[in-house]
Amino acid sequence: MSSSTLKAPVRKVRATTGGAAGYEARTILFNDDHHTFEDVARQLMKAIRCSYEKGMGLANVVHNLGSAVVYSGHTERCEAVASVLEEIGLRTNVER
Repeated sequence: MSSSTLKAPVRKVRATTGGAAGYEARTILFNDDHHTFEDVARQLMKAIRCSYEKGMGLANVVHNLGSAVVYSGHTERCEAVASVLEEIGLRTNVER
């Protein structure tokens, strides 16, 4: 994410391992140097139906760690989440 934007406050976000019952897959979002935190947060709002604050928190995790699991669930839903994130050129991967 672009370093010219304000950084979101650091918030603890529970890591998702994808091993919980009923979860088949997970959507991973990767960091880049092209999108602002705000761009990512707004796209996460659309993709996973979260609040702006949660989107900013996830964007911060992605920025600091290089990637993060942003959604865990059934494969089809994970692919749909990835598709929405990719609409603005974000890089994702769906792991099964």
